[in-house]
Amino acid sequence: MRQQSAFIPTMREVPADAEAISHQWLVKGGFIRQLSAGVYSFLPLGRRVLRNAERIVREEMERTGAQEVLLPALQPAELWRESGRYEVYGPELVRLRDRGEREFVLGPTHEEVVTALVGQEIGTYRKLPVTLFQIQTKFRDERRPRFGLLRCREFVMKDAYSFAADWESLDAAYRAMYAAYGRIFARCGIRYLAVEADPGAIGGEGGTHEFMAIAESGEDDVVTCSRCDYAANLEKAAGRTPAARHAGEEAADIPAPERFHTPGLRSIDDLASGLGLREDELIKTLIYAADGKHVAVLIRGDRTVNETKVKNALGVLDLELADSAAVSAITGAATGFAGPVGLSIPLLADDEVAAMRQGVAGANETDYHLRHVVPGRDFPLASTGDFRNAAEGEACPNCADGELRVIRGIEIGHVFKLGTKYSEKLGAAFADAGGELRPVIMGCYGIGVTRLLSAAIEQHHDEHGMVWPAGLAPFHVHIVPVSDKDAAQTEAANRLYGELRAEGVETLLDDRGERFGVKLKDADLIGIPIRIVVGKGIAEGEVEWKERGGGGPAERMALADVPAAVKRWLRENGLGQA
Repeated sequence: MRQQSAFIPTMREVPADAEAISHQWLVKGGFIRQLSAGVYSFLPLGRRVLRNAERIVREEMERTGAQEVLLPALQPAELWRESGRYEVYGPELVRLRDRGEREFVLGPTHEEVVTALVGQEIGTYRKLPVTLFQIQTKFRDERRPRFGLLRCREFVMKDAYSFAADWESLDAAYRAMYAAYGRIFARCGIRYLAVEADPGAIGGEGGTHEFMAIAESGEDDVVTCSRCDYAANLEKAAGRTPAARHAGEEAADIPAPERFHTPGLRSIDDLASGLGLREDELIKTLIYAADGKHVAVLIRGDRTVNETKVKNALGVLDLELADSAAVSAITGAATGFAGPVGLSIPLLADDEVAAMRQGVAGANETDYHLRHVVPGRDFPLASTGDFRNAAEGEACPNCADGELRVIRGIEIGHVFKLGTKYSEKLGAAFADAGGELRPVIMGCYGIGVTRLLSAAIEQHHDEHGMVWPAGLAPFHVHIVPVSDKDAAQTEAANRLYGELRAEGVETLLDDRGERFGVKLKDADLIGIPIRIVVGKGIAEGEVEWKERGGGGPAERMALADVPAAVKRWLRENGLGQA
């Protein structure tokens, strides 16, 4: 491509609404433009990178034996009602009606559609196993679109679905996809962790893993171990479960709960500093509305509630903190003074609370707390479990010596063992060898293709712009003549451009009549891996070779040697012979 005629509208200033580095560089570099909140147009450079990501994903999916389909984005709402997800997905599901008042949704994912399809076409075990995949635009009505391509309302996703007759075949498909994801992210130049995860609205009966690109700017917390390979997202992660303690154990010498005055001490911080206590000596009582019914969740004062774990334990769809009016009606006190003693609503006590010998808790009376509160003696421990977020420094649940560490990451892929969650509800059954009808056993495997672009930039950039990994780069070589008025430079640049194109090398030639400094700034911003500067050295038959982000000065190289050096670089970066 010749840059003079290319549609690459670079910008000099960072857009005011661009928080993430990837968002800033994609807009400044002329890769994307916002149409509305969370909706972006891909300009030629952006489309080239997206196409490269799609190609890598497609090649690795086909390598597993998966077959590509293209399923409708417009889906009948009845399918979602049959699966039970119409309400589960909530307001993020884009809903609409046609002129006949039939209700449809714009697909954020395609479990319902592909299950209905397979249910119609595969009726016998002889046609199993099979895996289908697609790369398609998805839709989600994000409450707060942000971070450019990381949280969009419209995005490109690869979703694959495996169908098997037994769990062993599902395990084989899951392992094949897990391995394929590793190859995809390696080819995209993305450092990642595979972590244990919560299935969320997709659900399922088996294991699930998220693939997280490690980045300080990531929007997700990832919990890892300092000694072993334990890794989980924050929704799923657990610290070491404390030793169980029998209700009221060793409590004979502990006085009955004592009410004492704590005017204005509402928060854990206020209590700890005002009473001279450690936060882990306090019992925090949080009242939630769970599908409209109120429950109290008890955690130590130094912990935070993991609402996903609470929802899963209760089997509810909606969970939100009760408002002050509800708290007052339930406890008889203002917010900040709730406690477990005497509460008439169900109590969910975290394992750490259940293991406490005694603690300080709210008295259910404004400006008062109770000391000497003994779990199991002064309030029941009928429902205990892990209801907290794992925290930095906790003991690893997987090994004896490790401590948990919390790092940031960007979710770029997710794999699920769905089991029969969808096939049973949507009637996708097959006849086994004995003629008995059984539900198909499914797996689901997604990759946020547009997210790959942002994740790559978050990991590969500097103060000047993007540093594209070889597999994703919009071009591999950027030829920059110093002066468009120098006939020798222009002739050499055009000759090299023609030679590289003839070899099939993706090449961009900056033939604009711009100052050299402007050309270099744009080259750094766009981030093409190899930059060839054609300057005064062309009189001796030499050019300058510099790899973007490689550091160090440019290397002088004979013009005649450039094509062979480019081909060698392509091979070294896994791109084969040009």
